[in-house]
Amino acid sequence: MKTLGLALGSGGSRGIAHIGFLQALEDAHIRPSYISGCSMGSVVGSAYAAGLSPEYMRRAVCSLRFFDLVDITNKPGGVLDTRKIRKLLARYIGERDFADLKIPFSCVAVDMLRQEVIEFSSGSVIDAVVASSCIPSVFKPVEVDGMRLVDGGVLKRVPVEEVKRMGADVVVAVDVLGKRLCKDRCPNALTVLLEVVDIMDNARTHAYKTRMRKQYDLWLEPELGDMSQYSFRNFNFAYLQGYELGRKNVDKIKRLLEKE
Repeated sequence: MKTLGLALGSGGSRGIAHIGFLQALEDAHIRPSYISGCSMGSVVGSAYAAGLSPEYMRRAVCSLRFFDLVDITNKPGGVLDTRKIRKLLARYIGERDFADLKIPFSCVAVDMLRQEVIEFSSGSVIDAVVASSCIPSVFKPVEVDGMRLVDGGVLKRVPVEEVKRMGADVVVAVDVLGKRLCKDRCPNALTVLLEVVDIMDNARTHAYKTRMRKQYDLWLEPELGDMSQYSFRNFNFAYLQGYELGRKNVDKIKRLLEKE
């Protein structure tokens, strides 16, 4: 049997679809040998690699409230501090090193100073996941070892080559953001800026997907409509759409794993 690697992409609250996807794999008795994640994909991937079940993760996420993550700071670099995120991760994952995880795991962040993707696969899991999930301007960047780290989705929202490099024979990429569309009516100034960022991200990810087509076997996108990645609503909807995506593709994944 070939080994399976999952590349779980960034996407804020849309990333809850990753949990449903993992549940569908478990229901089909498919378990990944390697996981790499970016931003919310790193949160879900690290928790699963640490041994948390998808059902446990679903209950934990659906119980979250806005102020569980909000920690306003007057320090430069962001509106919010990452202390509450770190505390939340410690509660569920514990203070673990990558070597302590049950499934080999890596995640990506971006160093603003070197302007490049940084892969983490050793040391503190929480430190790496916090850096990978540090949405620019929203959260204060993580400054460590001469690096200024922000969300890996700035340059690479689906870490395909990382999980391939870990040793996966079959790579399944799950992109919960997909191609985001602009609103029909011209929105306010902030939303225009966010939509322009989406356009740039769409183009960059499409180019990456094309360039990496020999590195992955399936590139999957759940049907999440216009669900905002910044929303604290529709968590269960995202979970169910991720589950449906997994259910529709488990037979394909099994065939890929069994293929000579």
